[in-house]
Amino acid sequence: MAQQTELRRGGASLRPTDPFSVLDNAVWAALNGPHAHLAQRVGRAARYPDDVYAFAALADPGDPAAWADLHTLVGPGTTVRIKPVEDVPDGWEMVGGGVGVQLVDTGLRAEPAPEAVRLGPDDVPEILDLVARTRPGPFLRRTIRLGTYLGIRDRGRLIALAGERLRPPGWTEISAVCTDPAHRGRGLATRLVRAVAAGIRERGDTPFLHAAADNTNAIRLYESLGFTLRRRSPILLVRSPGTSGQGTVL
Repeated sequence: MAQQTELRRGGASLRPTDPFSVLDNAVWAALNGPHAHLAQRVGRAARYPDDVYAFAALADPGDPAAWADLHTLVGPGTTVRIKPVEDVPDGWEMVGGGVGVQLVDTGLRAEPAPEAVRLGPDDVPEILDLVARTRPGPFLRRTIRLGTYLGIRDRGRLIALAGERLRPPGWTEISAVCTDPAHRGRGLATRLVRAVAAGIRERGDTPFLHAAADNTNAIRLYESLGFTLRRRSPILLVRSPGTSGQGTVL
């Protein structure tokens, strides 16, 4: 079950009726906002291209019509990741999942990192190699299209990374935060988070991020930087009704 944390900024309570509520369904909000140009959509269901970000979203997870639209969008017998969803309609199958946490910026010190470089499509093979070794979360062949990604190099080799993923209106998610194991303990992740946040703040958005609920080290780091835990919610891997010869995962 999703759990909400009441936050305070500047002495005012921030409840779901505040702008924070757009984060309750962040994937849908992004696909209907700044990332609409990337959206594949049928009615009240949408998804990112499967080589950009392997998630789908529903306008209202409690609406059977939205699930029908998702079925039309992904096809029969297709496995898809979706959040925040707790139950699925008859015919859909839950085949996996976990619990994630969402943290929002309530006191982060954002500042540029002079040693950070902006990464582009030509850097994707190196990014994929670093992500495979550090497992910060999904990064796919065209994930870099979602926003700005910054890296730090040592003797020309990429050793640390952070960037932008979801963009609900007014917010930008910091994602893919990782450091080569041989270079940990130098504060590289902290510098990159602050540098990515500086760019987010410059365009008027507020940083937020997600982490697996059992990734206590990452959560502890983010809280020490000025993020506050806002909610816990399920992440499901579901299979659509019907059969498909390919058993596709999106």
